[in-house]
Amino acid sequence: MSPLPSRLVPWLTGLLVVAVVALGSVPGGSRAATLPAAIGGQPLPSLAPMLTRVTPAVVNISTTTRVQVRDAYFDDPMVRQFFGLPATPRERVEQSLGSGVIVDAAKGYVLTNNHVVGGADDISVTLQDGRTFKGKLIGSDPDTDVAVVQIPAQNLKALPLADSSALQVGDYVVAVGDPFGLGQTVTAGIVSALGRSGLGQNSSGTGGYQNFIQTDASINPGNSGGALVNLRGELVGINTMIFSPSGGNVGIGFAIPSNLTSEVMAQLLAHGKVQRGSLGAQTQAITPRIAQLLGLKDSNGVVVTGVTDGSAAAHAGLQPGDVLTTLNGKSLHNVQELNNAEGLLPLGSTLRLGVLRDGKLREVSATLTAEKLASVDGGQLDPRLAGVRFTELSQNQRNQGWYGVAISAVQPGSRAARAGLSADDVVIGVGNQRITGLNMLRGLAGVKPRQLVLVVADDDGTRYVVVN
Repeated sequence: MSPLPSRLVPWLTGLLVVAVVALGSVPGGSRAATLPAAIGGQPLPSLAPMLTRVTPAVVNISTTTRVQVRDAYFDDPMVRQFFGLPATPRERVEQSLGSGVIVDAAKGYVLTNNHVVGGADDISVTLQDGRTFKGKLIGSDPDTDVAVVQIPAQNLKALPLADSSALQVGDYVVAVGDPFGLGQTVTAGIVSALGRSGLGQNSSGTGGYQNFIQTDASINPGNSGGALVNLRGELVGINTMIFSPSGGNVGIGFAIPSNLTSEVMAQLLAHGKVQRGSLGAQTQAITPRIAQLLGLKDSNGVVVTGVTDGSAAAHAGLQPGDVLTTLNGKSLHNVQELNNAEGLLPLGSTLRLGVLRDGKLREVSATLTAEKLASVDGGQLDPRLAGVRFTELSQNQRNQGWYGVAISAVQPGSRAARAGLSADDVVIGVGNQRITGLNMLRGLAGVKPRQLVLVVADDDGTRYVVVN
């Protein structure tokens, strides 16, 4: 018998599946009906051999976080003394589940999302074979939602990283993770789009730097930090978020490209944080109204609204009112694209910018330099803030609409720590005074109210913190 044409195999496979579902079993025997291994000498396609290599490298991550319970009434020391309440603030324990991918078997490095492990007090990593290890957070980057955890384990299996820039829309991909804590689960789909950005907040609660792979492979809660692989079993992305009006999967999931995660991981391993360059230019989208005022034919590009002294933009000769039309030879469409270039390219990279000024187009080059952010010790402002390091917001944060002063470090056991302040909080007010920057905070140094009330913003919203 001559072999079946290859185009008939998928059709015949589907027909057999329908027959098995309809019949349930083969008459004359007790065995369940199964598909044959081959039809006409041609093996049926299966992802099983590839997944045999992939799934041991995908892990379950569970975390425990102790959160202080704040209460404006019972946090008052006089109220606590009157009711005989302990001085130690009450706590609640939060638990979460996610996934991770082993990328270095010898050193036990696991890639995952920042929103899976960021701020956790305890990290537990469970392998496919059932072994569980205490994870150590090596570093995390909220702006890209990438984190690296290390486990002290032997005989691990790691996934090789693919070149995600070689992905094309329509390529088949497979998502592996632990949705809803059910256990390791595999879903398949295709690459629906590349370079997705402008999605608002990511899973970590920040706008961040966005360059997502979009896929219709089912991604659900618990898949975060899991693997997106190609049909060769190579890691092409880290699953991070979904778009859903209902909270469930609707076929629109997003993953962080492997090229980006590898760059972030290299910096986290080397420095414990990501060192980013800055152009030092404040920009704004061009609306039809702005286009009319500037005498532009369309709304393409972004307009420069400010240039920081001594910055890369200043050295390149950029001025307020300049319109940036291209970035490294490609059309520049919005502020997010420029923001991504600043945040995702390595420190020292050169940006080629097309600049439209007075109706004339030219190209300038600007080298991304380290952003120098002013900071101050809280003890210099008020003795009650000793042990707190206040730092100016980065240009990226300001581009996202943030204002205030960031808390970059809090000494454990300090008054501020006991009051509930933590690193990555942003102080946006003191009492009823709005704080827009470090200079305003310094200006309040001479005013020391009896009760120091800070208005603090974080990923969960805004709250009051009373430092006694």
